[in-house]
Amino acid sequence: MRLKHYSIHTERTYFDWIKQFVKFHRTSEKPQVFIDSEAKIEALLTYLAKVRKVAAATQNQAMKTLVFLYKQVLEKPLEKRIDAIRASKNRYIPVVLPVDEAEQILMRLEGVAR
Repeated sequence: MRLKHYSIHTERTYFDWIKQFVKFHRTSEKPQVFIDSEAKIEALLTYLAKVRKVAAATQNQAMKTLVFLYKQVLEKPLEKRIDAIRASKNRYIPVVLPVDEAEQILMRLEGVAR
């Protein structure tokens, strides 16, 4: 990652996701984690969405980390499609005061604030 000029923060984040991936599959033996890779990645991503209810961006970060791990580090690109349940995107709905409520607030202000 350093050779590719990734930031130290990205490096730490990727390292944490890789640790979580190995821990999720409860094994310290590398060959077992890396057999049937797509299914194991899919299982973790689905768990993140359904159980931990992470944001879509968090799930995407985990996915990018694991793709990087297989493609760049292990030099074993993923061959099958990963069909994990996707985390729902949170829609930001702004809260705006109705005109009459805004007028009531402004009428109660005094001095410089008004």
